[in-house]
Amino acid sequence: MANSAQAKKRTRQAEKHRQHNASQRSTLRTYIKKVVKAITTNNRTEAQTAYQVVVPIIDRMANRGLIHKNKAARHKSRLNARILTMQS
Repeated sequence: MANSAQAKKRTRQAEKHRQHNASQRSTLRTYIKKVVKAITTNNRTEAQTAYQVVVPIIDRMANRGLIHKNKAARHKSRLNARILTMQS
């Protein structure tokens, strides 16, 4: 347990940041799942529109340091590849 005032404040800040980051991660996962769901239902137009929505969100999370830039690139690449291989 923190003893100094500074350590107590840092503990409060860390918890606040942790909760915010958890919320942001949840949002990111939700948007990714929307793309995956559209792909599994074989709805190409819906998948493409969902992909166009999720790309800036993935980039934003990477810029904020919530996920690594390579992980962001990997997500975008894999989702796009799955959309391109769908039957039109």
